[in-house]
Amino acid sequence: MIRQRQHPRATQRTTRLEAFTDGVFAIAATLLVLDLTQHSLGTVTSDPQMWAALAGMWELFLNFALSFVLLCLMWMVHVQQFEHVARVDATTIWLNNVRLLFIVLVPFATNLTTEYSDWLAGRLAMPVTFFLAILCSWLQWGWAVRNRDVLIPDMSREDAVAFGRSSLSALLIAAVVVVLAPWIGSLAFLLFLFDGVLTRLLRGRND
Repeated sequence: MIRQRQHPRATQRTTRLEAFTDGVFAIAATLLVLDLTQHSLGTVTSDPQMWAALAGMWELFLNFALSFVLLCLMWMVHVQQFEHVARVDATTIWLNNVRLLFIVLVPFATNLTTEYSDWLAGRLAMPVTFFLAILCSWLQWGWAVRNRDVLIPDMSREDAVAFGRSSLSALLIAAVVVVLAPWIGSLAFLLFLFDGVLTRLLRGRND
């Protein structure tokens, strides 16, 4: 049973939120492999057939790798943000919970995109899920900046806004991915390779 603490500072520490978030990210990333383990290679009677069967799984491997890497990147952003967050309030917690809602949907969305890529809804499942998760991350940091004196007291407003440009960059790219995915599929996620460049451009513009 979870203890109920009455001291206000005890309920505002980030430790429990960080631990819960880390666990959810780890489970979501692990569940991605189920698509690979549940896929049947069919009847294999020779090495060439084995290699051909594995080659036929290229889309499965691609979507698995993309989702895993994006989950890792989002987790890294979470870790970097909470290096500066001293406290959390109810709004921060619920924004984080909504983000985790979409994080746990990533394995399901990845499966839809792989299995039903011939249909628009299938091609959009992964991009929309990641877009909504990144949107929550951006809103969460924006809330922290708005309440900087309490949540991130050790950062100046200018530094906090500049730091948030990485989330804005990811959000903009995710929006473009949603637009392009119906046309080029999961290859649209390769746009995230330009995240670092766009982040520097956004920070430079605001400097």
